[in-house]
Amino acid sequence: MEQEIENKEEIKRKDNKLGKILKEIAEWIICFIIAYILYLLLNYFVGTISGVKQVSMLPTAKEGERILIQRPTIFKKELNYGDIITFEAPIEYDNVNTKNEDNIADYHEYKGLSSFIYNFVGIGKVSYIKRVIGLPGDHIVVDNEGDVYRNNLKLEENYIRDGFTSQNGPYVDVIVPDGTIFVMGDNRLQSKDSRYFGCIPISKVNGYVIIRIWPFNKIGKL
Repeated sequence: MEQEIENKEEIKRKDNKLGKILKEIAEWIICFIIAYILYLLLNYFVGTISGVKQVSMLPTAKEGERILIQRPTIFKKELNYGDIITFEAPIEYDNVNTKNEDNIADYHEYKGLSSFIYNFVGIGKVSYIKRVIGLPGDHIVVDNEGDVYRNNLKLEENYIRDGFTSQNGPYVDVIVPDGTIFVMGDNRLQSKDSRYFGCIPISKVNGYVIIRIWPFNKIGKL
């Protein structure tokens, strides 16, 4: 009888121990879910720290550097010439001579759950970092001498690499449509930008680059 009671108590202690472990695991899972939701909210509405993964903005921004990006979801501002922004990458066609009559880049359309996963969670979403060169209504021309003109005025671009802009796409003489911007990377010889895929809808801008935060010896505005 005593042995039976001891066995029951031992089983009860083991059940209590297992219950505590499962409860602790459940609490950790809940904490992780809450933290992830908070991260998604901050990333989507406020801002984020992102690493530069492209060479298209050399020498202004190098691969491996970390930048602080402010979201337009809350902090919407008027775009100006020279602003460095991030935006959703458009469709890139294999035929580099493909050109839309409206001069606007093409994008895939997402609806319902796929839109939530793509836009809010960010799964499969790719962003580019470029500089604003043209605003709605501007006439942008890249001539065969490697110079850029905006409304017939030659731009003095001391920030670009090699001081030369190649005509590496079909959009090198365009009027920027309403609601869009013309963007280019500072590394003009190795940048796929509006020359290649057309003007970017302002609605596709997903961040304003505020400052560089890494490396520490280069902290400051780009």
